[in-house]
Amino acid sequence: MENKPCSIQPAERLSFVQEYYFSRKLKEVARLNAEGKDIISLAIGSPDMPPSEQTIEKLCEVAHDPTAHGYQPTQGTPELREAMARFYRRWYGVELDARSELLPLIGSKEGILHVTLAFVNPGDSVLVPNPGYPTYTSLSRILGANIVNYDLREDNGWQPDFDQLEEIMHDQRQASSIKLLWTNYPNMPTGGRAHRATYERLVRFAREHRLVVVNDNPYSFILNHEPLSILQVPGAKDCCIEFNSMSKSHNMPGWRVGLCASNADFIQWILKVQSNIESGTFRAIQLAAAEAYDNSDEWHRVANIERYQARRRYAEQIMRALGCSYDPQQVGMFLWGRIPDSIASVEQLTERVLHEARVFITPGFIFGSNGNRYIRISLCAKEEKMQEALERIKNAI
Repeated sequence: MENKPCSIQPAERLSFVQEYYFSRKLKEVARLNAEGKDIISLAIGSPDMPPSEQTIEKLCEVAHDPTAHGYQPTQGTPELREAMARFYRRWYGVELDARSELLPLIGSKEGILHVTLAFVNPGDSVLVPNPGYPTYTSLSRILGANIVNYDLREDNGWQPDFDQLEEIMHDQRQASSIKLLWTNYPNMPTGGRAHRATYERLVRFAREHRLVVVNDNPYSFILNHEPLSILQVPGAKDCCIEFNSMSKSHNMPGWRVGLCASNADFIQWILKVQSNIESGTFRAIQLAAAEAYDNSDEWHRVANIERYQARRRYAEQIMRALGCSYDPQQVGMFLWGRIPDSIASVEQLTERVLHEARVFITPGFIFGSNGNRYIRISLCAKEEKMQEALERIKNAI
């Protein structure tokens, strides 16, 4: 029996997805670093700066409270939900009922899972942007949903092609099964800006076709002076859900704090899923997050505008050194650029940069076929590291 091969097989759903690109690639980067290669990573959007001082102080204060370590409400503490409501009122001018229209999340990935489980049956379809965040596709496939891609193109400012979306919905066999449309502005990976007109058209589209638009909105404070929310559009709350995250805007990626905002019915359905999967977040994290939502305007200006502006200048120089073109009006914590026509493939370029210049940047193909001729540079590295990456690339490439 000891020598008999194991015949156990994984669930069939695993055949629909691969290990996440960064999970695989970071193993290679770790191996290169172990060999003494000292790779500079400009790939992942994980802020390298700390949260505000008052956020950390509140975390420590509550963690020392001996009564703070038990299970917490799945729907979050009242303090956190009220802080989220204040945040939306202050920055977006959107009124949300903290008791019924907001739901804290352990990050937006969790929200993608819960919303899909709440609205999509196996065999139903979801509309996913190309290029777009890979998790929209991978989690939908794991849960048995069909992916219908819609195009984002540079010549359209990386906004949805509504003519194409209407064509998709005119296919009656397909349209009847489409339950969600995923969208993400300011856009990742392209840096395409959020536009009120786009949000208005998305709300009309959702109403006309009886589907739910989910807007993933974690980047609206990064290099962006005019934060927008799809919930600013009249009637949006009836047919839209918005995610927001503290990972980028508050330098808290490892804390895993996000939110879901919508009408009370949608929130209750999502909570029904969430309450069967997790048991709430540590109280100290929730109350510290509530403190962070009240960060000053000055904190946001320095952390999300000035520091990223300084880094962005180096990223633009790297793009030019690689012969890539880019839109200087893009926002967010990445720089997205088109590779020269003379280069056969984007992976050819990123692999050369990794192994010859010892700099890790992201190939655009991981975000979909419309990213095949693009690279993405993260701004989540200190200026001195970005300057060193620039010099390495100039010398090696």
